[in-house]
Amino acid sequence: MKSLGKILGLVILGLLLIIVALGFALTHLFDPNDYKDEIRELARNKAGLELAINGDIGWSLFPWLGLELHETTLASTQTPEQPFADLRMLGLSVRVMPLLSREVQMSDITVNGLNLTLSRDEQGRGNWEGIGEPPRLATGEQPPMPAEAPAEPADAAPADAAPAAGGKPLKLDIDSLTVSDARVTYHDATTGQQYSAEGIELSTGAIREGTAIPVKLNAFFGSNKPVMRARTELQGSLRFDNKLKRYQFEDLRLAGEASGEPLNGKTLTFSAQGQLLVDRAAQVAEWNGLKLTANELRGLGELKIRDLESQPKLSGALSVAQFNLRQLLEGLGQQLPAMADASALSKVELVTRLAGSQTSLTLEEATLKLDDSTFTGEIAISDFARQALRLNLKGDRLDLDRYLPPAAKETPESAARQSEVKTTEATAVGSGTTPLPDKPTQQAWSSEKMLPLEQLRSLDANLNLAVGNLTVRKLPLENFVLKARSQGGLLTLQELRSNLYGGGLEAAASLDVRPPTPLLSVQKRFNRIPVERLLESQGEKVTLKGLLNLDADLRTQGNSQKDWVDHLGGTIGFIVDNGVLVDANLEQQLCRAIATLNRKVLTSEPRSKDTPFRELKGNLTLRDGVASNPDLKASIPGLTVNGNGDVDLRVLGMDYRVGILIEGDMGAMPDPACQVNERYVGIEWPLRCRGPLELGAKACRFDKDALGKVAGKLAGEKLSEKLEEKLGDKVSPELKDALKGLFKR
Repeated sequence: MKSLGKILGLVILGLLLIIVALGFALTHLFDPNDYKDEIRELARNKAGLELAINGDIGWSLFPWLGLELHETTLASTQTPEQPFADLRMLGLSVRVMPLLSREVQMSDITVNGLNLTLSRDEQGRGNWEGIGEPPRLATGEQPPMPAEAPAEPADAAPADAAPAAGGKPLKLDIDSLTVSDARVTYHDATTGQQYSAEGIELSTGAIREGTAIPVKLNAFFGSNKPVMRARTELQGSLRFDNKLKRYQFEDLRLAGEASGEPLNGKTLTFSAQGQLLVDRAAQVAEWNGLKLTANELRGLGELKIRDLESQPKLSGALSVAQFNLRQLLEGLGQQLPAMADASALSKVELVTRLAGSQTSLTLEEATLKLDDSTFTGEIAISDFARQALRLNLKGDRLDLDRYLPPAAKETPESAARQSEVKTTEATAVGSGTTPLPDKPTQQAWSSEKMLPLEQLRSLDANLNLAVGNLTVRKLPLENFVLKARSQGGLLTLQELRSNLYGGGLEAAASLDVRPPTPLLSVQKRFNRIPVERLLESQGEKVTLKGLLNLDADLRTQGNSQKDWVDHLGGTIGFIVDNGVLVDANLEQQLCRAIATLNRKVLTSEPRSKDTPFRELKGNLTLRDGVASNPDLKASIPGLTVNGNGDVDLRVLGMDYRVGILIEGDMGAMPDPACQVNERYVGIEWPLRCRGPLELGAKACRFDKDALGKVAGKLAGEKLSEKLEEKLGDKVSPELKDALKGLFKR
């Protein structure tokens, strides 16, 4: 038995020696370079590849099955003249014996000088199409007859069936992978878009399942529309388990720099860190311990995606530390529009939870700090394709004036109008001794386009905003609430309400930008708002005081201030309670008129330069920028004022005829010369107001022509009284009436 065992051992040893010798002979006596044409033909017929090996082929058989290719190009058989890949050198080797146990043990895999060029032509065909397909036949060529396939048993297992119960899964074991000086480009002729990754350097440690694999990748990325360049560095440890379908990237560190057209010559420095996990069995992907930076921006968070292969859903949290948004945008080459406050947007902070899908992203439970303001609520893009914005925010305070454009420089039109107003005002004083001002003629509004129509037509937004204290155009709005939406070119202000100076305001509006000429409608309501405080907040001179109640329903069209005013129509109803006409002593003007009729001279100065009133009210009908007011009424102690006139909003001018009716106030007058005579009670004294609207009552004078008629009427009445006294019953009543009528005329 010993001899038999010895003999068998010698036989096996001899066979091994023969195999080794045969492998040595094959690798030294057999040259694969002699079979390049056969290899090329095999690649063409079996893989649909046009293979060109311009360099030498190196190989080894045992104990390593090794292969080296040099100067190799690949193309699809459908486009053999357009190679999509060329390779300077590829080297790899596999241990032969472990292959018998379904183990792939490889030494270092080295790829050098890979140049992968992918492209689509004007018809949308890719130069890689046709790989894996049989080559196209020449015209008239008949395809070879396929060999008859053996009948497949009815219970045959499918090709992709799992290995038998005793089968052993494939095990991968690679010492390292090195890719150097690689380049990948993609060009689409249909769009002109081009992307590239150049200078690719990839290196790994030992690649074994279930163990941490060190990975390091460097590359330069670029595009042409827009022109962008980015340098990136990626490193970390990769771990995978094919059986559990679980893949991890531990201690990921991504860093780099980017520049290009969108950054306008500036550079973005970015980085990201964290732990990545993809679990295909659970259909989950996670990024934990997320840290990201973009120039001075710093953020922390975590991300999770569920239902990876069906309808991915995003959840997570994000916290962005306080940063200077102005500096960040300037560092990214983005120029902010001019703002009234140059320090606005210098303090921004965000804490939020995230929720999203393939088409949407929502910032839930968000806390946004903007300078001195804090907002809480929800910010969402409900549809990326439509850029559908949804905002539901509640804030403590916001000074919107800080973020609005600074005060506009004076235009030639406004300068000419201001000069006209100042010239008129220089001759218009409240005592009424100067001539009546002329009507203004200078256009008061700009023709500059105001609305970005194309952007508004595509705007899809829904906004709900509540602010405790909002300042806009110097108006301190309290408990401000706004609800608005925009869709399909129709913008609707559904609700706007607020408290203002102890009163309240409400508004609704719509803007239709679907037609070529935009259409605008506005409804406003003011409730007991002090007029003088409105004027003061806008930097206007206070010409009127009182509590304003107003209802307005207006409509217009166009895309400039001038268009809006020129086409303005609608109605306005207003009442001003407990008011004062500032710098307009109508009492003194009336007293002077009465003194003239009494043929006396005033001996005292007026006690006040203003005229108080109980109520001022009227209704305006607007048409093409001109407001007609047929029923102006003012109740002044002892007087009633009735007015009828127009306000030309195009030039901000007015022209009114006003009648002052003495109701019989028998109180002490400031001067005996204008003591109210009972004959003056019930007489309507004529007043004319004409000139720039901002002069208010300072542009009013007693109408001398109409006043002469009043004087004639009073003289006739006085003469009638004297005739009555002299003639008594000596004259018939018919003659008395005739004489009175004559004097009245």
